[in-house]
Amino acid sequence: MQLGLVLLLIDLLLVVHAAKTGRFWAWGMIIMMVPGFGALIYVLVELVREWFASAQGQLAGRRVSKTLDPDRQYRLLTDQLKVGDTIANRAALAEECLELGKFEEARRHYEHILPMGDDSVYALGEARGQFGLGHAPEAVATLDDLRARWPTYQWAEGHLLYPRALVESGRMQDALLEYQAVANYHPEVEARVRCGLLLDKAGRRFEANAVLGKVLARFKPAPRHVRQAQSEWIARAEKTLREGADV
Repeated sequence: MQLGLVLLLIDLLLVVHAAKTGRFWAWGMIIMMVPGFGALIYVLVELVREWFASAQGQLAGRRVSKTLDPDRQYRLLTDQLKVGDTIANRAALAEECLELGKFEEARRHYEHILPMGDDSVYALGEARGQFGLGHAPEAVATLDDLRARWPTYQWAEGHLLYPRALVESGRMQDALLEYQAVANYHPEVEARVRCGLLLDKAGRRFEANAVLGKVLARFKPAPRHVRQAQSEWIARAEKTLREGADV
């Protein structure tokens, strides 16, 4: 009895959905005349296809494909570059190399591109490759040059990479100043937590606790999906504050 009511409710909801989306004459009667099965076909043919066509569905599809075959896109882009050695094809392959941790290959591609495609995006890619290879001072120099040549470029990722490269270069005080500046506008919580972690490492525990405490206070009332998206950095902030409390 209850199952029948549930199926009836689902059928009614899908009939309403079909009507609101202009599909009633194509699907409304099918859903009502073939209870359960008609609804299933409607979901599979219309809703699932629609979801996969959406940006969210395409992103999910790419993630699944990436998990099953991490190098698939890399192979496709490599083949495209062999067919046409253009800046766009080489830049796409370089970006994929960064995603896969193939930093040496990414750096080579960006070095090839930059004399022809003098663009801040490619300079940032080169710096990411240098940093990935552990060449932090080179990354700092590349980013300094980027700043000088394109002072108005909005480069949130580069602004976060810059203090990280400064840390790896041993320039802790410069890195702290950069983190404090970046934390004021960077869209991710990562910048604030990294700033707090560096303050803690420098022995400035009170300031570190203040920065990390603000991060946790901000995200405590946030919706669950927001907290999940920032879970790594929230966890690191919590861990540092706990360890500080034990000292």
